[in-house]
Amino acid sequence: MFAKSKSLSSLLLLVAGLAGATYAAAESGDIPAVVETGPQGSSFRCEIEVREQGGMVSLSGVVEAEVAIAGSYRFRVESAGGSGNASISQGGGFSAGPGEAVTLGRVMLSANGVYDASLDLDTDAGSVDCEERAGRI
Repeated sequence: MFAKSKSLSSLLLLVAGLAGATYAAAESGDIPAVVETGPQGSSFRCEIEVREQGGMVSLSGVVEAEVAIAGSYRFRVESAGGSGNASISQGGGFSAGPGEAVTLGRVMLSANGVYDASLDLDTDAGSVDCEERAGRI
């Protein structure tokens, strides 16, 4: 996996920089990471969707691809604030068809906390990680 990830290091650093710049300008806090790689220039993106409603925050890991992809994922959420502890990990295999958005994991927690969420994808087209901080920051 390290050999595959090494070839994407520069691209992921660029994506991380762009995501940070986008975060500074965004109000919603939903910042997707994008990777374009693969034999025919296939592209896919991952995103942590954050929704608040009724004193709760919902965090969902989502993947969307321009072409069919398959692989494995790990969706993790940990509390980042001082109010209680949460450490949740979900994972497994997935597949997504062309233009299809697939939710790979979802948790619902109190909106009074602060949470760090990450979605790690490993596919034939490459690997990518998405991260998001959510809750009452």
